[in-house]
Order: sequence, then C-alpha cells, then structure tokens
Amino acid sequence: MQALAPIISWAERRERHLTGFWLAGGFAFDSWTFGRIDRPETQAVFIVYLLVAGIAIAVLHTLESRPEGRKPSDRTRTILIFLTQFALGALLSGFCVFYIRSASITSSWPFLLGMAAILVGSEYLRRYHTRLVFAALLLFFSIYSYAILLVPLVIGQIGTVPFLLSGLVAVGIFIFYMRALARLGHERYHSARMQVAGGMVLITIALNAAYFLRILPPLPLVLTDAGIYHAAKRVNGDFEVAEEEEPPEWQALFGSYPIMHIQPGAKLYLYNAIFAPRGLRTRIVHEWQRLEPKQGWVTQQRISVPIQGGRDGGYRYYTVKTAPRPGDWLVRINTFDGRSIGRVRFTVKEQAVPPATSLKILK
Repeated sequence: MQALAPIISWAERRERHLTGFWLAGGFAFDSWTFGRIDRPETQAVFIVYLLVAGIAIAVLHTLESRPEGRKPSDRTRTILIFLTQFALGALLSGFCVFYIRSASITSSWPFLLGMAAILVGSEYLRRYHTRLVFAALLLFFSIYSYAILLVPLVIGQIGTVPFLLSGLVAVGIFIFYMRALARLGHERYHSARMQVAGGMVLITIALNAAYFLRILPPLPLVLTDAGIYHAAKRVNGDFEVAEEEEPPEWQALFGSYPIMHIQPGAKLYLYNAIFAPRGLRTRIVHEWQRLEPKQGWVTQQRISVPIQGGRDGGYRYYTVKTAPRPGDWLVRINTFDGRSIGRVRFTVKEQAVPPATSLKILK
C-alpha cells in the first residue's frame, strides 16, 4: 500500500481531470463493447450494475444510520461511494449508448442532452453520493431507464402500453427498495423520504412528458441503413439497388443533399434497414413529403409496413414513389405512432435522358 501512496495522492490532486478522462473513455468503451440489446449478456451486465448500485447505497445508508461513534470510517465511505458512482455511471453510460443508437437527433436531442447532463453530473458531483436523496433518485432514474428498454423486449411490442407498463414496473421496484431502506435506517430514511418522493414524481413526469411529446427515442428500434435509389429489388436474399452518383464531399459539408435526376413518370425507391430485437413485431411508416413554397412540408404519400425483429443487420424493405415532382423531398421514417426513427432528404430534378446509375448490393 505504501508503494501506491504516491499514485493515490497524485490521482486525488487531479480528480477533476481524471473524472472527465474516465467518463469519455468509459462511454467510448461502452459504445464499442455493447452489442445487441436483446442479448442475455447485455441484460446481465445491466442487472449486475443495478444490484451493485442498490446494495452499495443500502450498505452506506445502514452505516450512516448508526449513532455517533459508530459511523463508517472515511475509507469505508470512500469505497462505498466509489462502488455507487461506478455502477450508476456505467448504467447511465450504457443507457446513453442505446438511447443514442435509437434516436433521431433532429427530434430527440432535448432528451439526449438531458441524459448526457445527468451522466456528467453524476460523475462530477461525487460528494453528493453520500446523500440518500441524490443517490436514491439516480438509482430510480436508472431503474426507469432500464425498464423502458426491457419491457418491450419481454412483451415483444412498442407503444404507449409498454411504456406505461415500464413506469409501473420502475415505480413498484423503487417503492419496494425504499421500504427496505426504511427498515435498515428509519431515522435517516424518514428525514429524506419526502424529498425522495418528490424527486420520484418529478422524474416520472419528465420521462412521461418526453414520451408523449415524442422526444423520447423509439426504443429499442435502430435505423441501421437508409437511402434513396432509382431501383430496388430482392436478389438471392440480398437487395440490389441502382444508385446515382453522390455529390462531392465538400458539397455535403455545406448542407447539400443528394440530387435524383429522373425522367418524367419515373419511380424512386426509399430503402431502409431497421434493427428490432428478436420477437418484436411492429409497423413502420414511410411518409413521403414535398417542400411546397407556401405550405412547408406537405405529405404526398404514407406507406405502412409491418416488420419483425431478430436480424443483426435489421429488417430490410423499401417503398416506392411514382412520378415525384421536381423539388425538395423528405421521407420521414417513423413508428406507427409518429415517433421519428430517421429521415432521408433529397432533391428531384427532371431530365429527358435516363440518369447514369450503378448497381449496388445491400446485404
């Protein structure tokens, strides 16, 4: 231990900088290591982190509830705080990975920004982990976030009913946990219970508002591929598409969108692949919209397609628009209840001769 003393002292002096380093490194590691959400190993990791956080908070609460003279030592307190912070930080980082994968940034950025703020705050506000209110509410947010991921996997559906069921599961588990804490240290629990209850209500309201305002990502769906093409067909289990040359990279940097040159009356094909966990069935909508000068984006066609989960690369399909008029177009890829999974924007221009295209195989 004496040999490690200089290292420990150096780390304590640079705790603020190291916290940011480990936060960024941990998030990058989680992004790389976490695979499919429906894998048992992924669920096992989340459950272990929840158990570690819950047990560490309970043990610290029990020790802090002792009379003066029997309080935990600084070393014991530091170890328990580290375990709590590590487990909750790992949970929040893992949730961020899956929420970001599922999110359409244009519609979900407020929720993603809020989750990132909670993740960063929980890492930097280390001293507040000794307070029952702070630690308990972080745990409740983690339980709720995990329930939102887990319930659709269990029942094989997404939508309002699974989301509301997620809330009931999270609140039920947390109330049971807080009653256990009351038995372990009644006085300390009693002094914090109203603040915990108020925070639990606020978190529940915030998450429900994010859902019903449609800024919560459409978990656990993930758009893995999308593009606009001149032709598409299924060939030996893969998809063969005819693509037009993309604009130069420097144009894309300045907000340029693909230009689709078509002959009058020709068709365009919107292809996408959407990952859904094994056993999940739902419907996805392609909403073809054209930008009208005075009306903004006007829907020209809505096509609903049933999908089912289980394939690593996502469920693949395409929809067709016949004779799109010249102008700016947008295809919104939404869930059946209007939650954004992604979008594809492009410009249509008519010409007399067929456009130059090349064939591409999408596996």
